[in-house]
Amino acid sequence: MTGSDWMTAKAACARLGIRAQTLYAYVSRGLLAVSAHPEDSRLGLYRASDVEALAARQKRSRKHADVAARAIAWGEPVLASAITSVRAGRLYYRGQDATVLSQDQTLEGVTELLAGMDCGPVEPSSRHTPPDDPDFLGRLFLALADRAASAPPLLGSSAEEQAGEAAILLQIVADAVSGMRGEGPIHTRLAQAWGSDPNGPAADLIRRMLVLTADHELNASTFTARVAASTGASLSASVLAGLTALSGPLHGGQGRIVQRFLTEAVEISNWQAVRNRLVEGLQLPGFGHLLYPEGDIRAKALLAELNLPEPFAKLCDTVREVTGAEPNIDFAMVAACSACGLPEDAPFAIFAMARSSGWIAHAIEQGQSRSLIRPRARYIGPEPGKISTD
Repeated sequence: MTGSDWMTAKAACARLGIRAQTLYAYVSRGLLAVSAHPEDSRLGLYRASDVEALAARQKRSRKHADVAARAIAWGEPVLASAITSVRAGRLYYRGQDATVLSQDQTLEGVTELLAGMDCGPVEPSSRHTPPDDPDFLGRLFLALADRAASAPPLLGSSAEEQAGEAAILLQIVADAVSGMRGEGPIHTRLAQAWGSDPNGPAADLIRRMLVLTADHELNASTFTARVAASTGASLSASVLAGLTALSGPLHGGQGRIVQRFLTEAVEISNWQAVRNRLVEGLQLPGFGHLLYPEGDIRAKALLAELNLPEPFAKLCDTVREVTGAEPNIDFAMVAACSACGLPEDAPFAIFAMARSSGWIAHAIEQGQSRSLIRPRARYIGPEPGKISTD
């Protein structure tokens, strides 16, 4: 009994990295065989092969936990979706190249593609006048909250009901962003709200930005929208959840950070602004993207359609020379809005407008799965029951 196939409780606990209580729990669950010690009946011996099997199981669990942890930050895919994919440096909406779609598609058309349904037209009279708030984000939060307060749950609604609600929601967002209840293509309404010709080059650039940023796989705001939808919440509540996540500076607020970086570069020189950030170990706002090692394809498609303003062009040249990094969509949108003379908050407004399309599609897809998103936390706090009261 004291051979290599048996070990003491102390040795078993050390091998598994557990306390005696956990060891006894394994025995009670039938995972670990135990026998009396031949020299001391008060002590037990534990089958070594069972201990090794548990150790291997622990190792697999830790690997799974590590994979799950890495999945939270640009890691392994965590759920199935048929909506958007990033492959070989390109972006696809249901298998169609987003940069090709941006050449002639509208946000309304892309929304129907992403959602996989014909949303149909929406009469202005079917929705309220947007809230009276000077800031587009304030109007948007209020409008979506008002809709979510009375909207029926997504769970159990028919495809026709979902399509109708999707169409209304997209228009509610457009009304809130533009500050007025209107009709016609969304990009022309935004251009007009910002004092540009609704049929001019600025409107076309807005259209391209809307299409290029309508969805981007499982980013933070989209995941948040899907979590809300997984509970059966209404489509408007899911879009509101996505907007809440987008409002953070590390997501939708990147445009303002790019603008500050550009201002800094103009004031102290491009080279010094870049060097200061590199010395401090900071990222260069508006440059590089983990999903596009060779350069953000969305930025390339957008920048190809405009004459880059001189401050932006010079900063681009300096960053490329020093780091080799290419501009991303945040930089491209700030540059495009600047070139068109649009308001400072236009990049964020366009991004929120566009991404609402993706949130709608992902919420519908998640609702159709009828599965609750409920991950587990890997606890790393104090060992329960061992907190000192001194």
